[in-house]
Amino acid sequence: MKKYQLIANTIKERIIKGIYPQQSFLPKQEELAEEFSVSKITVKSALDLLEREGFVYKESGLGTKVLSNLILLGQHDSPVNSFAGLSAENGSDRVSSKIIKFEVAFPSADLCEKLNLDENDPVYEIIRLRLLDDEPLVIEHTYMPVSQVPALSKRILEGSIYSYLHKKLHIKFGGVFRRIKADLPDKYDRQYLGANESTPILEIEQIVWTNSGVNLEYSRSRNLYNNRSYIMVETSH
Repeated sequence: MKKYQLIANTIKERIIKGIYPQQSFLPKQEELAEEFSVSKITVKSALDLLEREGFVYKESGLGTKVLSNLILLGQHDSPVNSFAGLSAENGSDRVSSKIIKFEVAFPSADLCEKLNLDENDPVYEIIRLRLLDDEPLVIEHTYMPVSQVPALSKRILEGSIYSYLHKKLHIKFGGVFRRIKADLPDKYDRQYLGANESTPILEIEQIVWTNSGVNLEYSRSRNLYNNRSYIMVETSH
């Protein structure tokens, strides 16, 4: 996890505990930079992240204020515009993965279109159960071009794929298209999430591309309707 993410998590914990009360101003960026022994740019990145997640709001010329809408924030809510991944959002010590399927195959016509691939370009087909504090949370169905993600292994899948992409392959994300919808459970939802035939499922479908414009991932993440939701914060900035 990057320094700005660690700082953001620390400030977030202080907000939740009331150390920084709602509608109060956070310490100045200079003070936070001195406390955490980092640059002001790193602090700014942390505050930008907290603003996207709906914890703070930057008032021009005044500082960064703690918002008072935290009553709407659920324990497992995830920002809809987050690039961090489950491990980074919740802490790698709390998140684990069970590999359900890990194969290399040729893509379907639909997948070729989504990832801009030729029919002879092999892809990884990955299905993982992600657990938070050893409790099932999300089923992830992920497809990635083998050419873009070399040497992917079960050991990597048991941890964080995004950490491998960023730290080992030095891949930077350029953007993501996401669609969130409700669905009925499939066989994986019933087997691994404990859904019955009529339990509502929340699915987030996404295509992630790199900063060079290459489509890197097509995935569908599915969870029980009452286990996780997604938040979006808009400001006038």
